[in-house]
Amino acid sequence: MMKHEKILVMDFGGQYAQLIARRVRELNVYAEIKPHTFTVKEIEEMNPKGIIFTGGPNSVYGESALAYDEKLFQLNIPILGICYGAQLMAHSLGGKVETAPVSEYGKTEIDVDKNSFLMGEVSAKTIMWMSHTDYIAQVPRGFKKIAGTPVCPVAAMEDTERGFYATQFHPEVMHSVEGMKVFKKFVKDVCKCSGDWRMDSFVEESIKEIKAKVGDGKVLCALSGGVDSSVAAVMLSKAVGRQLTCVFVDHGLLRKDEGDQVEAVFGETGKYDLNFIRVNAQERFYEALKGVSEPEKKRKIIGELFIRVFEEEAKKIGAVDFLVQGTIYPDIVESGSGHSATIKSHHNVGGLPDHVDFKEIIEPLRDLFKDEVRKSGLELGIPEYLVFRQPFPGPGLAVRIIGEVTPEKVKIVQEADAIYREEVEKAGISRDIGQYFAALTNMRSVGVMGDFRTYDYAIALRAVLTSDFMTAEAAQLPWEVLEVATRRIVNEVDHVNRVLYDCTGKPPGTIELE
Repeated sequence: MMKHEKILVMDFGGQYAQLIARRVRELNVYAEIKPHTFTVKEIEEMNPKGIIFTGGPNSVYGESALAYDEKLFQLNIPILGICYGAQLMAHSLGGKVETAPVSEYGKTEIDVDKNSFLMGEVSAKTIMWMSHTDYIAQVPRGFKKIAGTPVCPVAAMEDTERGFYATQFHPEVMHSVEGMKVFKKFVKDVCKCSGDWRMDSFVEESIKEIKAKVGDGKVLCALSGGVDSSVAAVMLSKAVGRQLTCVFVDHGLLRKDEGDQVEAVFGETGKYDLNFIRVNAQERFYEALKGVSEPEKKRKIIGELFIRVFEEEAKKIGAVDFLVQGTIYPDIVESGSGHSATIKSHHNVGGLPDHVDFKEIIEPLRDLFKDEVRKSGLELGIPEYLVFRQPFPGPGLAVRIIGEVTPEKVKIVQEADAIYREEVEKAGISRDIGQYFAALTNMRSVGVMGDFRTYDYAIALRAVLTSDFMTAEAAQLPWEVLEVATRRIVNEVDHVNRVLYDCTGKPPGTIELE
């Protein structure tokens, strides 16, 4: 990768490390995440323009407290501490951190010192996201308090002389109304970053790097047909052409007609220069999922079987030099890393085939968030309808079916989801929604249809607003759209007599319904 201005994000086990990096990148500045054990020597070699400490689940005074080499305070590099990172900064520099008399969680109104450097462009009263049990009881020497709440006197602090800043709240979270103003001030005005991270240059650099790495080698790609694997496949196709073979494992858990659509785009009739193989393995997946209800177990079964089927097909091809996966940043963070919690596992993270003969893995999108992947797709000339197709989980509809997965249930979800997506698209609001889909609950209830009493399933419709897929708010869809979708689903889909709408954000829920 060409040299870019960098902000180092030091991860203390918080769930929002990748989101912090995403916010920095929104300012066209490259952010790189490293564990809290990243050494002073490594930091000096990296030469970041600034450092951000993330949140984390620990207490700074507890036995399991995560720390760092305090020599980094002597590097003359600006630092922003967030939540645990703020408390750690206060604790390390001679302040006092204690258990708060009252914990704060959720959207919180804070009072801002308009004369502060970091918070000067934020409203005098604003809403930020809090999530803490400890708090800064006393600021270190040289710092001044720049924001507070009635129960958290130090919601933010700064030492402008040394370039040290800290917020108890989470400016990275979507619920923080003016959080981006805080990041912009730190990244642009404190760290003096000009902003040289753009997707056009990323695509160009990536293709050059892939060409150089692959040379005349053979490349194998696991193609799901989703946005991520599609962009990865096209990027490899642009770089190495027919040296690339894409294997599409159809596990029977795709959206309605999606398998045929993938084949139409990437198969013989498509416009891309690559080799395409479709494997129809629906029955094997249905058999493996019999009797399984627990979401994480379903994910593991599908991930494992996906790899086995992929291996079988790869063996027919013979030895390859490189294996390509469409892994992206959110996949990695939600699968857990180091001290971070595992939210859900992803079958393209940490699950390499054991019996495929390859030298190295290529993950060209590993550093990108979903919206950056889409921008890359447009730069590659991929049609908009492909680039902006709704995100879809690797385990497919299995995680949109609560309880056991059966072919009959898959059919119900496919039909309901197709109707829902059609009505949203008809209303012209599809691009305004981060993600939307239909899921099948495990709830059955009594209904009346015509003169008959029914006892059938309830479909749950979900729609969220998100820019990063790390946090989200429930979308307030027009009632007319929900009304039409509901009527059509109940009338057109067998074994459904009720439609529900999911109003939960992330957190506390996930975007998927499982």
